[in-house]
Parts: sequence; C-alpha cells; structure tokens
Amino acid sequence: MRAARVTSLDGPAAVTVAEVPEPSPDSGQVLVDVHEAGVNFPDVLMSRGRYQMRLDLPFTPGSECAGVVREAAPGSAFRKGDRVAAFPMFGGFAEAVSVPEAMVFALPDSVSFTTGAAVLMNYLTAHFALLRRGRLETGETVLVHGAAGGIGTAAIQLAKAHGARVLAVVSTPGKGVVAQSAGADEALLADEFLTRAKALTGGRGVDVVVDPVGGDRFTDSLRSLAPEGRILVIGFTAGVIPEVKVNRLLLANTSIVGVGWGAFWTPDPAYVRTQWDEVVPLLERGALDPPIGATFELDDVAAALAELDERRAVGKVTLRVR
Repeated sequence: MRAARVTSLDGPAAVTVAEVPEPSPDSGQVLVDVHEAGVNFPDVLMSRGRYQMRLDLPFTPGSECAGVVREAAPGSAFRKGDRVAAFPMFGGFAEAVSVPEAMVFALPDSVSFTTGAAVLMNYLTAHFALLRRGRLETGETVLVHGAAGGIGTAAIQLAKAHGARVLAVVSTPGKGVVAQSAGADEALLADEFLTRAKALTGGRGVDVVVDPVGGDRFTDSLRSLAPEGRILVIGFTAGVIPEVKVNRLLLANTSIVGVGWGAFWTPDPAYVRTQWDEVVPLLERGALDPPIGATFELDDVAAALAELDERRAVGKVTLRVR
C-alpha cells in the first residue's frame, strides 16, 4: 500500500510517499481503509523530531483519519463496511491503518469522511479545554487566539454551541472572515486585541482565553481577563513558550490552566469515547461543521504539512487518500 514516510528529521519537505507492507491488525485492533486524514501541527513537529512522542525512523505520521472498516476481530463492536473515524496516534497518512478499537468511533451516515477526519484532534481538544479544564458556563465570553486555524475554529464552534459569546483573534482581515464564518461574534486583529476585547466587554474583560499560540501575546491575554478569568494553554504555534510573573494572577484572581488532552486520556482511553458521544449530536445537527481550508492528495503530503508549518492554513487541512 502507499503511505507517507518520514525517513529523516528534516521537516515537511523531506516527507515522501512510498510503498510499504499493509498492516496486520493485532488482537483488539480494527483495520481501517482510510479515505481522508486530518493534518495537525504535531505532524509537523514529528517530521522534525520535536514532538513529545518520538518514533524510530522511518515512520508514517497521521493521528486522525476517517474511512471504512476492512477487518475487525470476532466480538468487536465493528463490522466490515462500517463507516468510522479513527485516532491511530500515528500511521493515518496511509491507505490503511490498524487502530486500537478504543480509538475507533462510528461515523454517522450524515457526516462526511472529510468532516470525520477533521474532528478528533481539534474538536476533542477544544471540548476538553473549554468544558473540562475551562469550566465554561453559558453566557461567558471566550477569546480565541489563532482563531482561523483548526483548533481555533473548533473552539469557536464548541463555545458557541454551549452558549458563549466568542471574540476571535486573527492576524489578517481575511482570517477574520474565516473565524466569523465559523461562528465568532467579533474578529479582532492581533495587534489590537487587548483594547478591542476590553471595549467589547465594557471594560470587564473576557472570562476565558483559548491560547494555542503562545509567544508575545500572553501578557496581554492575562490583561484581557475578567475577574476569575482563565487562560487555557493548549500549545505554542508561535514557537515561543511564554513566561509570566505569577503576581499578575493575584490582581483579579485569574488562572492559567494547562490543557494536555492526550496526557489526560492516555491512562483512561474511555474518556475519548465519552467525548465523541457528546460531540456527535452537535455534528448531526450542524452546530459543529469543521471549516476545511485545504485538501491535498496523499502525494502532496509535504505541501499539506508546509501549509501548517508556514502558518498559511485557515480552517482544517486534510489529505485525500481515496
């Protein structure tokens, strides 16, 4: 079968497509014929050996995909021909992947493979961030950094689905259009987001900041918080891990909250299925609808990864395998 391969840790440009042996599922695994795969920033980091999960070379990246079950063990909840979304952790950029059954999820007929491939990483991370770690309440105001990207648009839609007002921080007016199309109430340019956030909340500030970016915006994010506000630290796509003087937290009883979705569910994979069961009804009624920014063929995997690496991506980037 054909699969993307990382043969050296030289970044996206070095990722190629090659013929590899088809996987043989172990006990408790499901063999999935991949139709579409989601591309995420951790895939970029893995191509350079900078992700916390490090694999021996060569390997196939790709943590999420959607497709059709080819084979499942006797007693499995899945049957040949079932439509599924799957979270293999790696190996999804291939024509087939073997996935632990706990990480395979029934995909409703009304939900496309493209949408199925776009949900698991971003939407379940945002779900964990906002609802579990952020304790989001109806009527609160949420400010989202990187709001035109995959995590950003997922956070916008989940926050809106749970009754929040959403302010989207973007780097260009064009990305603001994407964020508002995803459901944001207002789009704020990055160089003025603190002033605008304060003005739009009558000087009170925002209740929750979703931050997958990090970098030099962090101090202004703290300043943008209302009393008892929370910053949800998801990642550092800006490439810089910010530092903070914790005395700032005393001024308005604010909190900096770490969001390690994978670290949380790894000891208890059943949590991911609980999340999926909560998200699927929102998908079916259209409250969640991942904006797809670009879809690449498997042969163009290097270009798909570069789209994220060079911060050109708006919405979700996917790979079409079939």
